[in-house]
Amino acid sequence: MVQFVHPSRDEITLAGVLAALADPMRLRIVKSLVAQNDCMSCTEAAPCPDMAKSTLSNHFRILREAGLIRTSKQGVQHRNVVREDDINARFPRLLNMILSFPE
Repeated sequence: MVQFVHPSRDEITLAGVLAALADPMRLRIVKSLVAQNDCMSCTEAAPCPDMAKSTLSNHFRILREAGLIRTSKQGVQHRNVVREDDINARFPRLLNMILSFPE
């Protein structure tokens, strides 16, 4: 069974969050997850339908390791949700401010 690495709330760093969101594709993934306000599979949250699965997996790994998303396995799908409460507890209003800017 796949075990995902999720840092604790206290292990989430500003540098890690900013580095993860610096990539336009990862920023789009987080924006789509926040807009959905529910769990989404990796494919549903993909910013481009023709993105290679290995590239998509890497983007989700970086977001997960930065503490931005939580991934769980449901059947054959990996379901993702933004850890808004944890991010806002560590860095109040940071995520909302970043996501409010146009691409």
